[in-house]
Amino acid sequence: MKIYIDGQYYDEKDAKISVFDHGVLYGDGVFEGIRAYHGRVFKLREHIDRLYCSAHAILLKIPLPPAEMTAAVLDTCRENRIRNGYIRLLVTRGVGTLGLDPNRCKRPSVIVIADKIQLYPPELYERGMAIITVATTRNLHSALNPAIKSLNYLNNILAKIEANIGGCEEAIMLNAEGYVAECTGDNLFIVKGAQLLTPPLSSGALYGITRGVVMQLAAEHGLQVGEPQLTRYDLFNADECFLTGTGAELVPIVKIDGRVVGSGKPGPVTKALVAKYHALTQVSGEPISLPDSK
Repeated sequence: MKIYIDGQYYDEKDAKISVFDHGVLYGDGVFEGIRAYHGRVFKLREHIDRLYCSAHAILLKIPLPPAEMTAAVLDTCRENRIRNGYIRLLVTRGVGTLGLDPNRCKRPSVIVIADKIQLYPPELYERGMAIITVATTRNLHSALNPAIKSLNYLNNILAKIEANIGGCEEAIMLNAEGYVAECTGDNLFIVKGAQLLTPPLSSGALYGITRGVVMQLAAEHGLQVGEPQLTRYDLFNADECFLTGTGAELVPIVKIDGRVVGSGKPGPVTKALVAKYHALTQVSGEPISLPDSK
């Protein structure tokens, strides 16, 4: 595997950054997780836009313009001959001192990794997943705004630890007011009648790119798409429930906190949206333009 670091490619064993990089010392940086399907990078422009928005929010000046960042992602996919895979794009604050001051960092670093990913066991996509609500609440907007996709993921990791202790792969995180925000790494949707509902971004949900795609597909499917404040009660009494994320795609949820959701099996709306999403990924995306295999 070839890793892109600041304009150069390194073998996996030689791909290193300084221990004085503030991304390592303080989680000071931003990232994107991106998918490639059938030789195309899916929703690349949207991911690049979100990366620059996250960076702008923390006053991190990315050393490449968006067009060059886009080229770096595509080039890294070509270097690793990725047709179907996962790209992790990071921008760290760069090497600095042992103090917190970001102004002591001379230049941010850009890292691109293109590899494979499998977040959840395949059988969970077939039979559905059971999840629980955890005590760790989602970050406040006035603290570390959840809209910033930063390298500091401890809030999510603490919730993931609670999920693992509870015997689940994923967990629901509530906000400080007790409303549903999102899961540790995915957005959450419920189906109620002809409605597809998901927590509003103001609740602490990430500006999910897959979330946006699914909302559009659902509207085209004839569903009424809404973003109301949701409580656990709403989740327990949903007809269907599923998660969305770039890495996870769409994952059916069949049990929440011991309560069976709907029929206890992936529902028809979920299945229809999964099919529509997979169909879209087959024909949409920025071409990687891999050279012909010899």
